[in-house]
Amino acid sequence: MELLKPSRIEPRLILHGGAGNITPENLPPKAQKDYREALFGILRKANAKLLSGASALDVATYAVSLLELNPLFNAGHGAVYTREGRHELEASVMVSTGYNKRGVGVMRVTKAKSPIKLAREMLIKGQLPDGGGAQGHCQLAGEMCDQLAEEWGLELVKPSYFWVRKRWDEHRRGLGLAHDDETYERMKREVDENSTGSDADVQAPVAFTEDGVSVGNIHWDGKEYLPQGTVGAVALDSMGAICSATSTGGITNKLPGRIGDTPTLGAGFFAEQWDVPKDPPAWICPAPLFQMSALLSDCLPGIAPRRSAASPTFSKPQTGYRAVGMSGTGNGDSFLRIAAVRTAAAMARFATHPFPSFSDRAHSSGVTLQQAVTAIAGPHGELQRSAGDRWHKTGEGEGGIIGLELDANGQGHVVFDHNCGGMFRAFLDNDGKEQFGVFYPKSGNP
Repeated sequence: MELLKPSRIEPRLILHGGAGNITPENLPPKAQKDYREALFGILRKANAKLLSGASALDVATYAVSLLELNPLFNAGHGAVYTREGRHELEASVMVSTGYNKRGVGVMRVTKAKSPIKLAREMLIKGQLPDGGGAQGHCQLAGEMCDQLAEEWGLELVKPSYFWVRKRWDEHRRGLGLAHDDETYERMKREVDENSTGSDADVQAPVAFTEDGVSVGNIHWDGKEYLPQGTVGAVALDSMGAICSATSTGGITNKLPGRIGDTPTLGAGFFAEQWDVPKDPPAWICPAPLFQMSALLSDCLPGIAPRRSAASPTFSKPQTGYRAVGMSGTGNGDSFLRIAAVRTAAAMARFATHPFPSFSDRAHSSGVTLQQAVTAIAGPHGELQRSAGDRWHKTGEGEGGIIGLELDANGQGHVVFDHNCGGMFRAFLDNDGKEQFGVFYPKSGNP
């Protein structure tokens, strides 16, 4: 088969800033404006790099590194706290083509200022025989992540760098503990002095109660927006490569040691590329001149028939390729249970017929990535069904997915869907216009 690469691929980019029980009531206009301006600012900077020829890997990780600096988002400087008042960060990167490891995840990171830069470095160093010290491993956790970050010359910070008052208030309020100014300043100082300690005020676990949700000693009334999502970026570059980059602090008041979907291949992130038939094989018909010479040869002996040229031949099969990349956000345990993002990719790659409830453009495989994402993360999709009767009670099943698809004709397509109150997202549409959304249109926001 002859592999045909599109002559020119238009770069595309989409970002997300988390998803969950976001409503117009707990996200007033001023807060919504702050998120819009933050995402648009990062979108513009990252897209400028993309249009200048930067790779999808560089652009996606650059965008996420900027999201990690903004305390609005649950990643890096704005990451949520564990139950014991610490930060255990996670990040991942995956490319559709071009690197040996393809995808990597880092977890329980405590010292690297930018976990996404650590993940990027781990992917790149996978080209070396020893992986730059990471060997052939695709996932690493805890002290080894911090050790490699130092060996690779990444910027390290003290634990207090990740402290943000709003996140600390959410953490303490969820545990029913004091969250006054004096306690905050004292504990922020102490965390650098005793980086292996924990909150002295943490209470013993209590039983599940019916008034709201109490799991262990964590209480949530279902109305306040408590971050349980991530930040992410998916980029398609001019060479046709797609990269997904994702970073998070996890779920508010998670148990120490908890690993979510963000650093787990196939659960919260995925990217891949595969060959597909570009055009159906066709018979090449003989040219009219050759047809005429064959007919005249019977009447005019001086004209020799061109039978070899006149005989029909079978054209050489040609293939294009499709590529997809996705980043998930929401309740990570639910994403883990159904391998959410890899399942969506597999549906786009292997399903042979489109779902009857959709009428999207035709693909050689029959299913678009948008259809697959909606089937997983859209309303009443697999994520929501995975929560069972716990839906809207514990936060389980809530989430969304963003992504990009490169079809066999070399066209990039932005995709996204969510099943919960809202998902912060920003992207450039087909006309190059900036688009921002949180809610579904019925909620007053695209």
